[in-house]
Amino acid sequence: MDIYTTLAIPILIATLWLFTAHLSRTSAPPFTNKRICLLIAHPDDEAMFFSPALLALTRPHTGNHVKILCLSNGDADGLGKVREKELVASAAILGLRSRGDVLVLDSPEFRDGMDTRWDEGKIVEVLREAFGGQASKQRDPDGDAPTATIDVLVTFDRYGVSGHPNHIALYHGARAWLDGLMKGKEGWRCPVELHTLTSTSILRKYISFLDAPMTMLFGFLGGLKASQRRDGAGGRRQALFVSDVGQWRQAQKAMTTAHQSQMRWFRWGWITFGRYMVVNDLKRQSIV
Repeated sequence: MDIYTTLAIPILIATLWLFTAHLSRTSAPPFTNKRICLLIAHPDDEAMFFSPALLALTRPHTGNHVKILCLSNGDADGLGKVREKELVASAAILGLRSRGDVLVLDSPEFRDGMDTRWDEGKIVEVLREAFGGQASKQRDPDGDAPTATIDVLVTFDRYGVSGHPNHIALYHGARAWLDGLMKGKEGWRCPVELHTLTSTSILRKYISFLDAPMTMLFGFLGGLKASQRRDGAGGRRQALFVSDVGQWRQAQKAMTTAHQSQMRWFRWGWITFGRYMVVNDLKRQSIV
Protein backbone atom coordinates (compact mmCIF):
# COMPACT_ATOMS: atom_id res chain seq x y z
CA MET A 1 0.00 0.00 0.00
CA ASP A 2 1.59 3.30 -1.09
CA ILE A 3 1.50 6.55 0.84
CA TYR A 4 -1.27 8.03 -1.29
CA THR A 5 -3.60 5.12 -0.58
CA THR A 6 -2.72 5.30 3.11
CA LEU A 7 -3.65 8.99 3.19
CA ALA A 8 -6.75 8.53 1.05
CA ILE A 9 -8.45 5.97 3.32
CA PRO A 10 -8.96 8.20 6.40
CA ILE A 11 -9.95 11.12 4.17
CA LEU A 12 -12.56 8.95 2.45
CA ILE A 13 -13.90 7.70 5.78
CA ALA A 14 -14.16 11.22 7.20
CA THR A 15 -15.84 12.42 4.02
CA LEU A 16 -18.44 9.64 4.20
CA TRP A 17 -19.18 10.52 7.83
CA LEU A 18 -19.60 14.22 7.13
CA PHE A 19 -21.69 13.46 4.05
CA THR A 20 -24.10 11.22 5.99
CA ALA A 21 -24.27 13.83 8.77
CA HIS A 22 -25.09 16.47 6.18
CA LEU A 23 -27.82 14.32 4.63
CA SER A 24 -29.28 13.60 8.05
CA ARG A 25 -29.25 17.27 9.01
CA THR A 26 -30.62 18.69 5.75
CA SER A 27 -33.30 16.11 4.97
CA ALA A 28 -36.87 16.70 6.10
CA PRO A 29 -36.99 16.19 9.89
CA PRO A 30 -38.97 13.09 10.91
CA PHE A 31 -40.75 15.03 13.66
CA THR A 32 -41.97 18.62 13.58
CA ASN A 33 -44.17 20.50 16.04
CA LYS A 34 -44.40 17.38 18.23
CA ARG A 35 -44.56 16.86 21.99
CA ILE A 36 -41.80 14.32 22.49
CA CYS A 37 -40.77 12.41 25.60
CA LEU A 38 -37.48 10.55 25.93
CA LEU A 39 -37.98 7.74 28.43
CA ILE A 40 -34.72 6.63 30.04
CA ALA A 41 -33.68 4.50 33.00
CA HIS A 42 -30.70 6.37 34.44
CA PRO A 43 -29.09 9.82 34.36
CA ASP A 44 -26.47 9.72 31.55
CA ASP A 45 -28.58 7.46 29.27
CA GLU A 46 -29.65 10.61 27.42
CA ALA A 47 -26.04 11.53 26.62
CA MET A 48 -24.47 8.11 26.09
CA PHE A 49 -27.25 6.66 23.95
CA PHE A 50 -29.62 9.34 22.62
CA SER A 51 -27.55 12.49 22.09
CA PRO A 52 -27.71 12.50 18.25
CA ALA A 53 -31.51 12.31 18.36
CA LEU A 54 -31.83 14.91 21.11
CA LEU A 55 -29.54 17.38 19.34
CA ALA A 56 -31.62 17.02 16.17
CA LEU A 57 -35.08 17.00 17.74
CA THR A 58 -34.45 20.07 19.91
CA ARG A 59 -33.34 22.29 17.04
CA PRO A 60 -35.60 25.37 17.21
CA HIS A 61 -36.79 25.22 13.60
CA THR A 62 -38.42 21.80 14.19
CA GLY A 63 -40.93 23.31 16.62
CA ASN A 64 -40.70 20.24 18.85
CA HIS A 65 -41.03 20.34 22.63
CA VAL A 66 -38.83 17.62 24.08
CA LYS A 67 -38.98 16.33 27.65
CA ILE A 68 -37.00 13.65 29.49
CA LEU A 69 -38.57 11.21 31.95
CA CYS A 70 -35.95 9.26 33.90
CA LEU A 71 -37.33 6.48 36.09
CA SER A 72 -34.40 6.32 38.54
CA ASN A 73 -31.83 8.78 39.82
CA GLY A 74 -29.03 6.20 39.52
CA ASP A 75 -28.52 5.96 43.26
CA ALA A 76 -26.65 2.63 43.15
CA ASP A 77 -23.50 4.34 44.51
CA GLY A 78 -25.31 6.79 46.77
CA LEU A 79 -25.01 9.63 44.26
CA GLY A 80 -28.69 9.97 43.37
CA LYS A 81 -29.08 13.67 44.15
CA VAL A 82 -25.82 14.51 42.41
CA ARG A 83 -26.85 12.58 39.32
CA GLU A 84 -30.24 14.30 39.18
CA LYS A 85 -28.46 17.65 38.89
CA GLU A 86 -26.07 16.22 36.33
CA LEU A 87 -28.99 15.10 34.16
CA VAL A 88 -30.49 18.58 34.22
CA ALA A 89 -27.14 20.09 33.19
CA SER A 90 -26.69 17.51 30.43
CA ALA A 91 -30.20 18.12 29.10
CA ALA A 92 -29.44 21.83 28.77
CA ILE A 93 -26.30 21.07 26.75
CA LEU A 94 -28.31 18.74 24.50
CA GLY A 95 -30.92 21.37 23.74
CA LEU A 96 -33.85 20.98 26.15
CA ARG A 97 -35.64 24.22 26.89
CA SER A 98 -35.77 24.31 30.68
CA ARG A 99 -35.30 22.49 33.98
CA GLY A 100 -39.02 21.80 34.01
CA ASP A 101 -38.63 19.55 30.97
CA VAL A 102 -36.63 17.01 32.99
CA LEU A 103 -38.38 14.71 35.47
CA VAL A 104 -36.34 12.27 37.56
CA LEU A 105 -38.01 9.75 39.83
CA ASP A 106 -36.59 8.55 43.13
CA SER A 107 -38.78 5.57 43.90
CA PRO A 108 -38.12 2.22 45.60
CA GLU A 109 -39.97 0.66 42.65
CA PHE A 110 -37.18 1.67 40.26
CA ARG A 111 -33.80 1.06 41.83
CA ASP A 112 -30.75 1.20 39.59
CA GLY A 113 -29.01 -2.14 39.17
CA MET A 114 -28.14 -4.93 36.76
CA ASP A 115 -29.85 -7.38 39.13
CA THR A 116 -32.98 -5.27 39.57
CA ARG A 117 -36.09 -6.18 37.60
CA TRP A 118 -38.57 -3.36 37.16
CA ASP A 119 -42.26 -4.19 37.18
CA GLU A 120 -43.88 -3.50 33.82
CA GLY A 121 -47.16 -2.57 35.51
CA LYS A 122 -45.44 0.07 37.65
CA ILE A 123 -43.95 1.65 34.53
CA VAL A 124 -47.43 1.73 32.99
CA GLU A 125 -48.74 3.52 36.08
CA VAL A 126 -46.01 6.17 35.82
CA LEU A 127 -46.67 6.78 32.12
CA ARG A 128 -50.42 6.91 32.66
CA GLU A 129 -50.04 9.44 35.46
CA ALA A 130 -47.58 11.54 33.47
CA PHE A 131 -49.29 11.50 30.08
CA GLY A 132 -52.84 10.24 30.60
CA GLY A 133 -54.53 7.45 28.75
CA GLN A 134 -56.76 5.46 31.05
CA ALA A 135 -57.35 2.04 29.54
CA SER A 136 -60.88 1.03 28.57
CA LYS A 137 -62.39 -1.97 30.34
CA GLN A 138 -64.44 -3.05 27.33
CA ARG A 139 -64.54 -2.70 23.58
CA ASP A 140 -65.90 0.70 22.58
CA PRO A 141 -65.00 1.45 18.95
CA ASP A 142 -67.66 4.15 18.74
CA GLY A 143 -66.56 5.95 21.89
CA ASP A 144 -64.12 8.84 22.26
CA ALA A 145 -60.76 8.67 20.56
CA PRO A 146 -57.81 7.74 22.80
CA THR A 147 -55.82 10.77 23.94
CA ALA A 148 -52.49 11.55 25.59
CA THR A 149 -50.47 14.66 26.37
CA ILE A 150 -47.50 13.62 24.21
CA ASP A 151 -47.25 12.75 20.53
CA VAL A 152 -44.03 10.72 20.45
CA LEU A 153 -42.38 8.43 23.00
CA VAL A 154 -38.72 7.49 22.44
CA THR A 155 -36.96 4.76 24.42
CA PHE A 156 -34.79 1.64 24.16
CA ASP A 157 -35.77 -1.40 22.11
CA ARG A 158 -36.41 -4.90 23.47
CA TYR A 159 -32.65 -5.56 23.71
CA GLY A 160 -31.85 -2.39 25.61
CA VAL A 161 -28.74 -1.56 23.51
CA SER A 162 -26.44 -2.63 26.36
CA GLY A 163 -28.62 -5.48 27.58
CA HIS A 164 -29.31 -3.65 30.85
CA PRO A 165 -32.53 -5.05 32.38
CA ASN A 166 -33.69 -1.56 33.37
CA HIS A 167 -33.45 -0.43 29.72
CA ILE A 168 -35.34 -3.49 28.54
CA ALA A 169 -38.08 -2.93 31.11
CA LEU A 170 -38.75 0.52 29.63
CA TYR A 171 -39.55 -0.99 26.24
CA HIS A 172 -42.03 -3.47 27.69
CA GLY A 173 -43.58 -0.86 29.97
CA ALA A 174 -44.00 1.63 27.12
CA ARG A 175 -45.63 -0.97 24.89
CA ALA A 176 -47.94 -2.10 27.68
CA TRP A 177 -49.02 1.50 28.33
CA LEU A 178 -49.88 2.08 24.68
CA ASP A 179 -51.54 -1.31 24.30
CA GLY A 180 -53.71 -0.42 27.28
CA LEU A 181 -54.44 2.99 25.81
CA MET A 182 -55.75 1.34 22.66
CA LYS A 183 -57.72 -1.40 24.40
CA GLY A 184 -61.34 -1.18 23.28
CA LYS A 185 -60.42 1.49 20.72
CA GLU A 186 -60.35 -0.59 17.54
CA GLY A 187 -60.60 1.62 14.49
CA TRP A 188 -58.81 4.56 16.14
CA ARG A 189 -55.19 5.50 15.54
CA CYS A 190 -52.90 5.44 18.56
CA PRO A 191 -52.29 9.07 19.59
CA VAL A 192 -48.67 8.33 20.58
CA GLU A 193 -45.97 7.04 18.26
CA LEU A 194 -43.47 4.71 19.95
CA HIS A 195 -39.94 4.90 18.52
CA THR A 196 -37.16 2.69 19.83
CA LEU A 197 -33.39 2.92 19.57
CA THR A 198 -32.02 0.05 17.49
CA SER A 199 -29.57 -2.29 19.24
CA THR A 200 -26.56 -3.41 17.17
CA SER A 201 -23.82 -6.02 17.32
CA ILE A 202 -20.88 -5.49 19.64
CA LEU A 203 -18.65 -4.69 16.66
CA ARG A 204 -20.90 -1.96 15.31
CA LYS A 205 -21.38 -0.57 18.79
CA TYR A 206 -17.72 0.46 19.00
CA ILE A 207 -16.86 1.75 15.53
CA SER A 208 -18.10 5.28 16.18
CA PHE A 209 -18.76 7.35 13.05
CA LEU A 210 -17.72 4.45 10.81
CA ASP A 211 -21.18 3.05 11.42
CA ALA A 212 -22.91 6.12 9.99
CA PRO A 213 -22.51 5.23 6.28
CA MET A 214 -23.26 1.59 7.11
CA THR A 215 -26.48 2.46 8.90
CA MET A 216 -27.55 4.71 6.06
CA LEU A 217 -26.74 1.99 3.53
CA PHE A 218 -28.80 -0.58 5.46
CA GLY A 219 -31.63 1.93 5.62
CA PHE A 220 -31.40 2.53 1.88
CA LEU A 221 -31.30 -1.16 0.98
CA GLY A 222 -34.35 -1.84 3.07
CA GLY A 223 -35.50 1.62 2.28
CA LEU A 224 -38.39 1.55 0.27
CA LYS A 225 -39.62 -1.11 2.72
CA ALA A 226 -38.33 0.40 5.92
CA SER A 227 -36.61 3.75 6.35
CA GLN A 228 -37.93 5.49 3.24
CA ARG A 229 -41.40 3.98 3.13
CA ARG A 230 -44.29 5.54 4.98
CA ASP A 231 -46.48 3.18 6.93
CA GLY A 232 -50.24 3.01 7.15
CA ALA A 233 -50.29 5.57 9.92
CA GLY A 234 -48.63 8.09 7.65
CA GLY A 235 -45.20 8.20 9.28
CA ARG A 236 -41.75 6.91 8.47
CA ARG A 237 -40.88 3.54 9.96
CA GLN A 238 -37.31 4.60 10.73
CA ALA A 239 -35.58 7.87 11.53
CA LEU A 240 -31.82 8.33 11.22
CA PHE A 241 -29.83 10.95 13.12
CA VAL A 242 -26.10 11.39 12.44
CA SER A 243 -24.10 14.00 14.35
CA ASP A 244 -21.35 16.02 12.72
CA VAL A 245 -18.06 16.78 14.47
CA GLY A 246 -19.46 19.75 16.40
CA GLN A 247 -22.49 17.81 17.62
CA TRP A 248 -20.30 14.84 18.56
CA ARG A 249 -18.15 17.15 20.67
CA GLN A 250 -21.29 18.62 22.22
CA ALA A 251 -22.46 15.14 23.20
CA GLN A 252 -19.04 14.43 24.71
CA LYS A 253 -19.30 17.69 26.64
CA ALA A 254 -22.62 16.54 28.10
CA MET A 255 -20.72 13.61 29.60
CA THR A 256 -17.44 15.24 30.59
CA THR A 257 -18.82 18.48 32.07
CA ALA A 258 -22.31 17.47 33.22
CA HIS A 259 -21.93 13.81 34.22
CA GLN A 260 -18.58 14.18 35.95
CA SER A 261 -19.44 11.63 38.64
CA GLN A 262 -19.74 8.95 35.93
CA MET A 263 -16.53 9.64 34.02
CA ARG A 264 -14.63 6.50 34.92
CA TRP A 265 -11.88 5.26 32.62
CA PHE A 266 -14.12 3.02 30.49
CA ARG A 267 -16.54 5.87 29.80
CA TRP A 268 -13.77 7.70 27.96
CA GLY A 269 -13.65 4.75 25.60
CA TRP A 270 -17.41 4.92 25.10
CA ILE A 271 -17.59 8.64 24.35
CA THR A 272 -14.66 8.28 21.94
CA PHE A 273 -15.56 5.08 20.08
CA GLY A 274 -19.25 4.47 20.84
CA ARG A 275 -21.45 4.68 17.75
CA TYR A 276 -24.43 5.89 19.80
CA MET A 277 -22.53 9.12 20.47
CA VAL A 278 -22.70 9.74 16.70
CA VAL A 279 -25.51 7.64 15.21
CA ASN A 280 -29.10 7.02 16.33
CA ASP A 281 -31.57 5.05 14.26
CA LEU A 282 -35.05 4.96 15.71
CA LYS A 283 -37.61 2.39 14.61
CA ARG A 284 -41.32 3.05 14.88
CA GLN A 285 -43.19 0.27 16.66
CA SER A 286 -46.61 -0.85 15.52
CA ILE A 287 -49.34 -0.24 18.09
CA VAL A 288 -52.80 -1.54 17.22
